[in-house]
Amino acid sequence: MGQNRMLWLLDALERDPGRDKLIDALGAGVRALPLGRVRDVLHGKWLGHPLHPMSIHLPIGSWMSAAVLDLTPGRSRQADLLVAVGLAGAAPAAVTGLTDWAELHREQQRVGLVHAVANTTAVGLYGASLVLRLTGRGTAGRALGFLGLTAVGVGGLLGGHMAYRQAAGVNHAEEVPHVVSDGWHRVGGVDEFPVGEPVRRVVDDVPVLVVREAGGEVHALAERCSHLAGPLSEGTVADGCVRCPWHGSVFRLSDGWNVEGPATAPQPAFDTRVTDGHVEIRLPGDGVPDTVDGPATAGATPGTDGGRTS
Repeated sequence: MGQNRMLWLLDALERDPGRDKLIDALGAGVRALPLGRVRDVLHGKWLGHPLHPMSIHLPIGSWMSAAVLDLTPGRSRQADLLVAVGLAGAAPAAVTGLTDWAELHREQQRVGLVHAVANTTAVGLYGASLVLRLTGRGTAGRALGFLGLTAVGVGGLLGGHMAYRQAAGVNHAEEVPHVVSDGWHRVGGVDEFPVGEPVRRVVDDVPVLVVREAGGEVHALAERCSHLAGPLSEGTVADGCVRCPWHGSVFRLSDGWNVEGPATAPQPAFDTRVTDGHVEIRLPGDGVPDTVDGPATAGATPGTDGGRTS
C-alpha cells in the first residue's frame, strides 16, 4: 500500500502544472546561455551517455562517508573534510544536471525541478553544517549533516524516478538492432524519396528515416531520436545531416553519428542499396549473405547494388 502511495505521489508530481511558468523561464534561461561547444561537454556527448549521473558520485559518496565518520568517535576532522569535498563536487553536478534538465519533456522537468530543490536544500544544509563544524559547534553541525543526507536521499529517489520510470537520459534508439530482423527490407521505390527530403518508413514496426541526396546517395537511420524519441522525419536536412525538431540534436546521415547534442548516443544506421528501382535497407553486419551480386554499403546510389553498378 505504501509503495502504491509513493507511485501515486510521483505520478501526481508529473501531472501538476503549477510550476510550469517557472520551468519555462528557467529552461529558456539555461538554453540561452552562450555555452557553445561546452554545452555538449556538459551533456556528456564525448562520453556517450549523460555526464550528470557520473558527476553526482563525488558529493554523495563524500557526504555518506562523512555520516559514517560522524558516528565514529574521534573522526570529526576527517568528516569535516569530506563535507567540504562534497560541497566542492556539488557545483559541477548541479551544472550538468541543469543543462540536461533544460532539454527534457515537461513531465520530466516537473519532477526534475523538485529533484533540484531537494539537492539545493542538501547543499544549503551541508554548507551550514560545515560552518558550525569549523566554529566549534560540532554537535549541531553533525545534526545538519544528517538532515542534509536525508535531503540527498529524497533527491536521489526523484532522480531514480526520472531515469528509470520516465527514461530521462537513456538511449531511446538502443533497441533498434535487436528488433529489426536480419536481411534486406524493401522500403519503397526511388521516386518515393524526393531529393533532400526526410521520409518516414516502417520496418518490423520500427520507424526508419530515409533520405536521398542530390548526388543519388540514399541513407537510412532509425527515425526516433536517441535523445527523447523525437521524430527525425519531421526535422530538417542540411549539409549531410538531419536535425531533430524537438531539441535540436544533429545526426550525420551517412553513419548516424551525433554531431551535436543534447543526444549523447548516435542513431542506428542501415546499409542501403537500390535494386530494380527500389530502395532496400538492412542492419549492418547482420550476417545474412546478399541475394544479389555485390556487398551492401551505406549510402548506395540509384542504379547500384551495394555501391556496384548494376
